[in-house]
Amino acid sequence: MNELKPNTTTNTTTMEIRLNGQTVSCESDENLLGIAKRAGIEIPHLCYQEGMAAAGNCRACMVEIKGERTLAPSCCRYATPGMEVITDSPRASHARKMVLELLLSDAAPATPDQHSERNELIIQANQIGLNGSRFAARPESQKNFARDQSHPAIHVNLDACILCTRCVRACREVQVNDVIGLAFRGSDSKIVFDMDDALGASTCVACGECVQACPTGALLPASAKAQQLPDKKVDSLCPYCGVGCQLTYHIKDQQIIAVEGRDGPANHARLCVKGRYGFDYAHHPQRLTVPLIRRSDAPKRADLEIDPANIMQVFREASWEEALNFAAGKLVTLRDQHGKRSLAGFGSAKGSNEEAYLFQKLVRVGFGSNNVDHCTRLCHASSVAALLEGLGSGGVSNPVMDVALAEVIIVIGANPGVNHPVGASWIKNAIKQGSKLIVCDPRRSGLARQAHRFLQFTPDTDVALLNAMMHVIIEEDLIDHAFIEQRTSGFEAIRQNVLSYTPELMAPLCGIDAGTIREVARLYASARTAMIFWGMGVSQHIHGTDNVRCLIALALMTGQIGRPGTGLHPLRGQNNVQGASDAGLIPMMFPDYQRVADPANITKFEQAWQLAPGTLDTQPGLTVVEIMHAIVQDEPQGKIRGMYIMGENPAMSDPDVNQARASLAALEHLVVQDIFLTETACFADVILPASAFPEKTGSFTNTDRTIQLGRQAIEPPGAARQDLWIIQQIAARMGLAWNYPQVSDVFEEMRHTMPDIAGISWQRLERDGAVTYPCLHEEDAGEAVVFTSHFPTKDGRARFVAAGLIPANEKPDANYPMVLITGRQLEHWHTGSMTRRTAVLDTLEPDPVALIHADDLLALQIAPGDIITLTSRRGEVSLYARADNSSPRGSVFVPFCYYEAAINKLTNSALDPYGKIPEFKYCAVKIVAGGEIPKQTSFGGGQAMESKENRHQT
Repeated sequence: MNELKPNTTTNTTTMEIRLNGQTVSCESDENLLGIAKRAGIEIPHLCYQEGMAAAGNCRACMVEIKGERTLAPSCCRYATPGMEVITDSPRASHARKMVLELLLSDAAPATPDQHSERNELIIQANQIGLNGSRFAARPESQKNFARDQSHPAIHVNLDACILCTRCVRACREVQVNDVIGLAFRGSDSKIVFDMDDALGASTCVACGECVQACPTGALLPASAKAQQLPDKKVDSLCPYCGVGCQLTYHIKDQQIIAVEGRDGPANHARLCVKGRYGFDYAHHPQRLTVPLIRRSDAPKRADLEIDPANIMQVFREASWEEALNFAAGKLVTLRDQHGKRSLAGFGSAKGSNEEAYLFQKLVRVGFGSNNVDHCTRLCHASSVAALLEGLGSGGVSNPVMDVALAEVIIVIGANPGVNHPVGASWIKNAIKQGSKLIVCDPRRSGLARQAHRFLQFTPDTDVALLNAMMHVIIEEDLIDHAFIEQRTSGFEAIRQNVLSYTPELMAPLCGIDAGTIREVARLYASARTAMIFWGMGVSQHIHGTDNVRCLIALALMTGQIGRPGTGLHPLRGQNNVQGASDAGLIPMMFPDYQRVADPANITKFEQAWQLAPGTLDTQPGLTVVEIMHAIVQDEPQGKIRGMYIMGENPAMSDPDVNQARASLAALEHLVVQDIFLTETACFADVILPASAFPEKTGSFTNTDRTIQLGRQAIEPPGAARQDLWIIQQIAARMGLAWNYPQVSDVFEEMRHTMPDIAGISWQRLERDGAVTYPCLHEEDAGEAVVFTSHFPTKDGRARFVAAGLIPANEKPDANYPMVLITGRQLEHWHTGSMTRRTAVLDTLEPDPVALIHADDLLALQIAPGDIITLTSRRGEVSLYARADNSSPRGSVFVPFCYYEAAINKLTNSALDPYGKIPEFKYCAVKIVAGGEIPKQTSFGGGQAMESKENRHQT
């Protein structure tokens, strides 16, 4: 019936129709169901769901249209001028009643205790006064729908299925995962997963979109708690990646029992497996609930590993007063004895904007230096360095949703399907609408299946490939002359630089044939609109800044920036890494990227913070890896002696973590503020129990530069406290007279020191829920697309910066013949401290794995599921081998979330000279069969649901 929808490529027109005798104004692209709902008229419907294409197959929404012989499904019919619609005619009412009776006869609720409040079929039947059915159900012998409980997150009961196909459309059209289908014919028709596999054995990624779409409970959460009705619902945000999905927590007995997506600007009710099922970490029994101080008979060692079950052998409980006095008092002593630069702080990208702002203020004012950093140094520091240098701004130019307007989409060095699944769904939707996707990556990501062209280039050759593309664009005069002349500088240097980078010369180096390089360059340059997305596969190299310089140059020379559907978008990894950077958790910038070395900025912040002139340090601070090196350096001047770490886990996330752990153990005083005994907390002198994401209210900034409110849903456990309260208590004991009774008081100060958010008040966030910056005044709507007329540089122009070939710091050789690439898994996030304490996520991926090409496994005489040992020049880890041909031959991919196989023991701490980011994405390793995986402690980790050999096969 979708052929009755008007042509959506044309502009809509306003018209009037008659609805139940009343004149109603509507648009030409509105269906009758929506028009009726807007007029306060409820029409029963089951197969229709807003946001999906109408199917019209349940026939529960039939209406009568004057002059037409047959009834019409209101979800599929669109208004035409003068149309007269009757929704409550006897004919239409009788037809709808019979349809619902037939469905009721054959579709019982999913379980005997299934709440009718959630079963839309029962709800719709009750609304029209239908309490039963005249018709007999099919005999049980004809159904043959066994319950499927093979999946840890989703249970299947097809006896409750009414074949509305909402789950099919949710999977195929919304999330574009293509797992669910409708098979067989007639009375044998049923929903299937892949080739009629059990759900747990299928390729389902557990996004839960099908469960959220199912109207009857044929697909429902596996958790019995999640099937209960909540006491209350609280609107908040997802605590994981940078997409910034809005969600609603379902609370019962002060516990989160379920999560559903809501209509936020970045997700429009979509969620991924982490957002939907990764919430119960907040209730894990290992939550820190009381302050802890290290026992005097428990010295720190670099190889220290504490089982949380035996935590009291190393730490003792303390009151808040004692713990805070000890934490702050020792920091003050070290500062006074060894100077202001002897202290450092790591803030958190998991925390709110307000927490990040107060933390960096504490370090700058209380510690007295700029030695403050966070995880952006380990993910997109090189991206920010290149963007600030070239464009004058470190933020994204266009939101992810702009892919809907892009003719060509380049995704390079990123795996959005794993790291930003909801963002990836918008890319897949754009492809279905005709956009052409180009995926460039050494590894074959899931998006490569939908790509117009997949360029699997040799690891470490990004610049060779990108310079060759620029060579083609310039050689064939595909550049935007007007844009270059009017809005950029430095183009001639780029022209000269890429003269020698012909596709024919670069093809053997990057592994992509010259013809493909030329085709892709032409496609990008000739598109009316084109966007570039990248991730840490671009940034985490010693030439990461050069990689991004090339991407910027591609956009500038073709004019593919400053318009909807164009631009540059570095996909942010953590939920608030953008906001934490904006708020000043970086050593060379005050909030809003105002350089600490600029005297005008020093004066501005001393006045804003009511400090005496000369109080603030004018020297940029040390970065994450530099701080770790400074802890163990022999030179007393500049030696770091004390640290305050809030919500970061450098004992897992830093490169060469053996060295990082040695540094943490060498600190004279370490204060850790966290919700679990992380690997980093094992080295603490005092541990302060903090609040988890659902236990706090604050603002968070997603990858689109959109600031959104996260709202407190539950209380912290035991004596755990709000992070903002803890920071202020430390500040008070360091002599700072702060007074921020409410979170909004912190935000109010922020917007008066950060020009880009000056127009965003707390009241506006509470009212609107989300505002995109830059937003310069309160009447400003905010700018989703920036650089439309000028760039925020001194002359208003963007700057081309040329890049040459710089090889990786460490190349494979005879002793270490393979390349190690690290990253994330779909089911786990960052260092795993949250997701590995989540039942569903840990059940889906409980084991540390190395993904290796099947041919490499064969050559090494290793079977999938075998234990192997990876060794680099810095360390070794043992883990399970998994056959996975997404990794090219000669390389191995390992997630960095498994404490029992901490892969960053192997990675190289060599730094990009500009962004000071480590080279996580490339180091030399060797693989040998055998080894022993350390026994799983209660840090996390579940039990595999099947044999290791089966689990890790392709």
